Amino acid sequence: MRETCVPSGVALKDTGFGYTLSLIGGKYKMIIMYWLAENKVMRHNELKRSIGSISFKTLSIMLKEMEAEGLILRKEFPQVPPKVEYSLSERGLSLLPLLNMMCEWGENNLPDPQAVQR
Repeated sequence: MRETCVPSGVALKDTGFGYTLSLIGGKYKMIIMYWLAENKVMRHNELKRSIGSISFKTLSIMLKEMEAEGLILRKEFPQVPPKVEYSLSERGLSLLPLLNMMCEWGENNLPDPQAVQR
């Protein structure tokens, strides 16, 4: 096993750590994954309402990137008006342990509200 996930003399982008960050980095990708994990299947507007602070265009871009990266599945139904549903792919589901560890770490390391007020 390697001593570090970012060995010296190697560009971050050329490491497994850098690759993982490229897939889940940014403000919204992990949030999108969270909502898809919670709800299994969601439509664009459902995701937008759940996230709240994301624009229509940004969400569209994130979903296209995540689909191209193989993290989510896009299912289009041939009807009028168009209906499109998103869900996590097997590859996206394989990142859920990482998401769960981040949630657990955050719960265990939340600042004490009384300490913050001082």
